[in-house]
Amino acid sequence: MLRKRTLTKILTACFACVLVVACSQNNKPSTTANSSPGNTSTNTAIGSSIPIGIAVAQTSNVALLGQEQVTGAKIAEKFFNDKGGVNGTPIKLVFQDTAGDEQGAINAFNTLITQDKVVGIVGPTLSQQAFAADPIAERARVPVLAPSNTAKNIPQIGKYIARVSAPVAVVAPNAVKEALKINPNIKKVAVFYAQNDAFSKSETETFQETVKNQKLELVTVQKFQTTDTDFQTQATNAINLKPDLIIISGLASDGGNLVKQLRQLGYKGLIIGGNGLNTSNLFPVCQAQCNDILIAQAYSPEVTNDINKAFREAYKAQNKKEPPQFSAQAFTGVQVFVEALKALDNKTKIKTLPLDQLRTQLNDQILNGEYETPLGKIAFDPDGEVKQGEFYVAQIKMETDGKTGKFTFVK
Repeated sequence: MLRKRTLTKILTACFACVLVVACSQNNKPSTTANSSPGNTSTNTAIGSSIPIGIAVAQTSNVALLGQEQVTGAKIAEKFFNDKGGVNGTPIKLVFQDTAGDEQGAINAFNTLITQDKVVGIVGPTLSQQAFAADPIAERARVPVLAPSNTAKNIPQIGKYIARVSAPVAVVAPNAVKEALKINPNIKKVAVFYAQNDAFSKSETETFQETVKNQKLELVTVQKFQTTDTDFQTQATNAINLKPDLIIISGLASDGGNLVKQLRQLGYKGLIIGGNGLNTSNLFPVCQAQCNDILIAQAYSPEVTNDINKAFREAYKAQNKKEPPQFSAQAFTGVQVFVEALKALDNKTKIKTLPLDQLRTQLNDQILNGEYETPLGKIAFDPDGEVKQGEFYVAQIKMETDGKTGKFTFVK
């Protein structure tokens, strides 16, 4: 009897085991070629919205620029979604903070590509970051539109890298030419640049070449770090050589402090700021001493087309001031993605495309399109370099309170 009961218990346990295994097998999701582990061709891109990555500096000393890019991108998101998104499907911007260094940009790109599964990326803020992070997107075949990377050789990083920000070699010389119009007696020039920033190093090369081409005397080249706050030594060294013009390639925080200390030490001549100083966030840094700084521009709020009118009105309604270049370029980056997605969807419904195919075809569409943007009409050459027709020079004019000011366009 005992043996019989024992045998019954064993058979019952075995039967229960078979049932559990069978049930668990029946409850497993079916596997297909598109859903098998490691397969990256599953279309996770297009659901109820289309994810576009925004990888810019929201923190660190670069945030003075990145915050303007966030503003421009958000205005674009609302503007294009109010117009129906991509043929009825809204876009959704996915923000990742790159902070101010290369590792921050690398982390942001990796997250956007592998976790957020964006169709493309607008960013990063600095050229230095682009040289570190763009190769990641290139290897993953994810299109990138640089909104403010103007150093040499950015588009040449790869097939999937393009930029809406005109290269410094095209824009920067305009500021020197304008300075000579204001003061034809300029003879001596002192140059300052941030040696730890790829863009500033690239920009200063252009400025120095322009100085020589204009037959001016380059009396000194002073180096600093973007993290510096004390420029007394470099400023004094330059002022002692009695320059008629000073040119600064840096970022808003360090560049603004350098301007302030130059003025406090008695320098009264013209100052040219590079693209890193091209933001109204500079005003709280150098305050009244910001007055009369010349800065070359790739954007003017006075561009006469419908898209810039809409962008300008939206920005002014939100911020009570004219839009800056960094916001306009970020808006343009989002716009190019939206219009390229629309054009692609008109040919092949993008919801039917696996994510890897969508990214590749989107990149091809971006490079083949023409776009009427707040920057004016733009297109891209086969390398992804932006083709833009108009450029400008602005001079900062501070109000009597010494705290607020504006960019007055002189060209």
